[in-house]
Amino acid sequence: MTAESVAPASDAQQFGRYVVPEITVLYRVARSLTRSKADAEDLVQETLLRAYRSIHGFDGEHPRAWLLTIMRNVNINRARQVRVAETLNDPDALFERTSSDPSVLAEHAEFDGAVRRAAADLPSTFRDVVTLVDLEGLSYAEAAAALGVPIGTVMSRLHRGRTRIKQRLVALGLAPRKVTTL
Repeated sequence: MTAESVAPASDAQQFGRYVVPEITVLYRVARSLTRSKADAEDLVQETLLRAYRSIHGFDGEHPRAWLLTIMRNVNINRARQVRVAETLNDPDALFERTSSDPSVLAEHAEFDGAVRRAAADLPSTFRDVVTLVDLEGLSYAEAAAALGVPIGTVMSRLHRGRTRIKQRLVALGLAPRKVTTL
């Protein structure tokens, strides 16, 4: 049999081979993420739909990791949509949840400004990782791919960048020196 006589597997066949065996795991993870049977079912359904739509581009390596990444992204997008919808339905609710006390709002503005300045002052290797992970919401793997460095490097730079930002905030009196537990 030559390579030309072997037809590539259809999307349905690939879906059956790689995705269907993982549905139980997907549902279990979805339940832990959503804490609701109905929401878990919706999350799994959306995950399966997106997996089916993109199965032609899947290389067959690590199907569980691929599916869980899809699920994570679906879950994040759903949470964002809920927050946006809540804000659009009641724009004042966002401000009411934070505070209406002008002194509290001023403290938040001062703290946010100090964090932005501290992040901007970081060396670019740390600033880039902090920006991608903490501000843009990329996963470690996505940030590593974007920067062309190993995931461990992303984790290390992120830790060091966050530490430098915290040190700056402590020096300004805007963060505690040590976190205390109850």
